[in-house]
Amino acid sequence: MMTSQQSRRAFLKRSSALGIVGAASPFVMNLAAIGEAAAATASDYKALVCIFLFGGNDYANTLPPYDTTNYNAYFNNRKTLAYLQPDLAATVLNPVTPLPGGRQFALAPALAPLLPIFNAGKMAVMLNVGTLVQPTTKAQYIAKNVALPPKLFSHNDQQSYWQASSPEGASSGWGGRIGDLLQSGNGTATLTCINASGNAVFLSGRQAVQYAVGATGPIPLAANATLFGSAAGSTALKSLMTSPPANLFGSEHSAVAKRSLDLYAQVSSALTGAPTLATAFPATNLGTQLKIIANLISVSSQMGAKRQVFFASTGGFDLHDSLAANEPGLLAGIAAALQSFYAATVELGVSNQVTSFTASDFGRTLLSNTDGADHGWGSMHFVVGGAVQGRQIYGAPPVFANNGPDDVGQGRLLPTMSVDQYAATMASWFGVSDTNMPTVLPNIPNYTTKNIGFI
Repeated sequence: MMTSQQSRRAFLKRSSALGIVGAASPFVMNLAAIGEAAAATASDYKALVCIFLFGGNDYANTLPPYDTTNYNAYFNNRKTLAYLQPDLAATVLNPVTPLPGGRQFALAPALAPLLPIFNAGKMAVMLNVGTLVQPTTKAQYIAKNVALPPKLFSHNDQQSYWQASSPEGASSGWGGRIGDLLQSGNGTATLTCINASGNAVFLSGRQAVQYAVGATGPIPLAANATLFGSAAGSTALKSLMTSPPANLFGSEHSAVAKRSLDLYAQVSSALTGAPTLATAFPATNLGTQLKIIANLISVSSQMGAKRQVFFASTGGFDLHDSLAANEPGLLAGIAAALQSFYAATVELGVSNQVTSFTASDFGRTLLSNTDGADHGWGSMHFVVGGAVQGRQIYGAPPVFANNGPDDVGQGRLLPTMSVDQYAATMASWFGVSDTNMPTVLPNIPNYTTKNIGFI
């Protein structure tokens, strides 16, 4: 027979996994799995900000090749989608260390607002990043004698593998597992992993839970608002929600509700004193998410936070058709929001302490299906921040070809930089030790080079 404490632990574990308050309050009450941490001991502040591009962003039109040989290969393999070479002249990247063989890349024209950040050395470009279990060659892939991420090219599973090193159904992600290790340094442990986009396995830890915020700050529970215009009714509802009943479920529900209400008051109060940013953010979904993240970073000291991991996202990248028509607008939205967010960190004096990075399900095929592209694998990504070793292009430049040495068919890139290496580089900067890195990224021991060195 289980003891009362064992029963309580089992209840907490199950209720956390089930999200007991349901979708109406997106995990705002899912705080039961964590106790408040000890006072912060770190002397500095750092934040990681994941910007996830749902749907699988097209690599070839995000970072098209510009040197003549590879541009011609790019154009000949996707004539209906390719940019004309003269249209790329204004966004050609000139890294501090030139790529071998005269290789050159350009940002998509819609990403032009990011070029000054790259040229200032505060943005780095990652070539051919994707999900892997271990370093994999094309010969191994064809022979099927190497472990591969399960369910390749599946949206849900590859989104999960990117975020959690496990397919759909994963219970924790690498952002949350970073939180597990570092939340004890925060005055309020629950404010370690903050989601401005709803819910994502990326921010779920084994102990750390993600706290959801909306456009203006914390998401209120029903009891935070007046009940049908009645303040007295609201007070009564709060009392009912937080009074400890006799049964285990009710007792934990009331404890969770009380913590949620207290946290709402704490975050709301801190944001009241947030500085008014001169930086303007675009009035888009992603712009709004990054603005509230900037506001939360601006009051991190008031909330006792030393290490925070944030998640923002935008979608629409599953462009099996109308890619040439729709992707430029999507990329323009990313560029505007990311440019504003970086400018805000500069304005707040924390640009060296905040690192933002992009992620996506997968890349898309080089070959077009008339006016779109199918699900791919490796893709190109960006890392932005004052600590970034920028104006550099990291990774192995792929050959643009159908069934070439770097792809597994249709120009579907076989990743040469794993998500594990990409993540480990940022986790190391954030404070995760080499000893603890496998706790965050279970596949990282499979790699000789664990830190890419871009930050």
